[in-house]
Amino acid sequence: MPKNKKKKWSQDVTEHSDAMDLKEGVFKSKSPKKIADSLKHSAEESHRRKSSPFRSAMSMLNFYINRAGDQLSKSRRATLEKAKDELRKDFGREPKH
Repeated sequence: MPKNKKKKWSQDVTEHSDAMDLKEGVFKSKSPKKIADSLKHSAEESHRRKSSPFRSAMSMLNFYINRAGDQLSKSRRATLEKAKDELRKDFGREPKH
């Protein structure tokens, strides 16, 4: 595979998670609510996940944030952190912030 075509393993996990199928571009949305809703839908529809839909969705979001690391701008990270609170609300849990 040519060097410029090579994907990182984390990108492959995000795109082809064994636990759930994600909507393409889910993490690129500017709306925390849309990100959370999409993750919730994907987690609830999955028959391959090993834990609860909430844990699967939150794990995927945390995985993406952690793997992106310093590559995320402050505004992008803030959007993704807000998506965590939206996800908690979607599953009837208290937001942390």
